[in-house]
Amino acid sequence: MTPLPLARALALATPLMLLGGAYASQYLGGLHPCEMCWWQRYPHMAAIPLALMAYATARNKAMSRLLTGLAALAVATSGVIGLFHAGVEYGWWEGLTACSTAMGAGDAANMLDAIMAAPLARCDVAPWSLLGISLAGYNGLLSMGAASAILMLLAKSRKTA
Repeated sequence: MTPLPLARALALATPLMLLGGAYASQYLGGLHPCEMCWWQRYPHMAAIPLALMAYATARNKAMSRLLTGLAALAVATSGVIGLFHAGVEYGWWEGLTACSTAMGAGDAANMLDAIMAAPLARCDVAPWSLLGISLAGYNGLLSMGAASAILMLLAKSRKTA
């Protein structure tokens, strides 16, 4: 496989797999996402249509390269947020948010019931880790690695064009 098709495939597969893992951990694993977890998902959600458009414009190599590059930047953005979030979880720095839940309308008893029923998802506590690395840390590492690989493949595809 030549560099540009490989870059496109990686630009699509990375956000699909990482979002799939995030949703599986949420709905199958019961790990409720905090606010910064959601922030990491949004760039991946943007990367998917960009990568699909790169496939749709495959005959126009310049446009396909541009869209693949934009998808890589979106993946990298998620990686930066993930690494920042991991730093908050490890206590290296403070987060930008209180990671709170919005209150609903109603009387005090109903609001208290809603608060008590809401899952607690703090941004500064890793709900899961493997080998000392949290989900946010894995997202950061995998996203930054994939984005770097995509951008290197794009640079290589320009040289061979």
